[in-house]
Amino acid sequence: MSDTFTSENSVMLLIDHQVGTMQLIKNIPLDVVKRNTLALAKTAKILNIPVVLTSSQEENLQGPLRPELQDILPEAFERRIKRAGIVNAWNDSNFKKAVEDTKRKNIIMAGVTTDVCLVYPALSACREGYNVQAVMDASGSPFDISEEMSRRRMEREGVVLTATNTLMAELAQDWSRPQGSQLLQVLFQDVLPQIG
Repeated sequence: MSDTFTSENSVMLLIDHQVGTMQLIKNIPLDVVKRNTLALAKTAKILNIPVVLTSSQEENLQGPLRPELQDILPEAFERRIKRAGIVNAWNDSNFKKAVEDTKRKNIIMAGVTTDVCLVYPALSACREGYNVQAVMDASGSPFDISEEMSRRRMEREGVVLTATNTLMAELAQDWSRPQGSQLLQVLFQDVLPQIG
């Protein structure tokens, strides 16, 4: 990965953050994943970064996307790609086209489960020449072993693993600009431990 991710050259993909599927996460507190996912959505809104949302079989156990995403990103929520059952979101032609239409080569990606929803599209995008940062604390797995193996696979193929606060700082670039102060507010309210 050569260039810094900025609001001008990045697209954010939030994959399958559905109320049912989220309950499969056991390696990291569910509340942490939820807060970080919503912080990423707020970051994209503040910085005007295009967002592609996708869900899989909303009518089944997976359930609907988190309702807060509709509140934060109503347009992206309305345009979300509803997959019929394709496991690797990248293999869904509508999803891939939505990413390609942004004309951005830097992808910020979080998938509700690291070991299924995130690993496959991250690898696929990387293999096609995209720069991919996978946000690990907005993703999780049912088992420590499947989480670890998925992380190893992604790192081996060039996916950069990151965390919400690290990514937000990279995108902010300068806390003193107007968007920077808004991002700091999200960071301290939703992501970082309480001070004092």
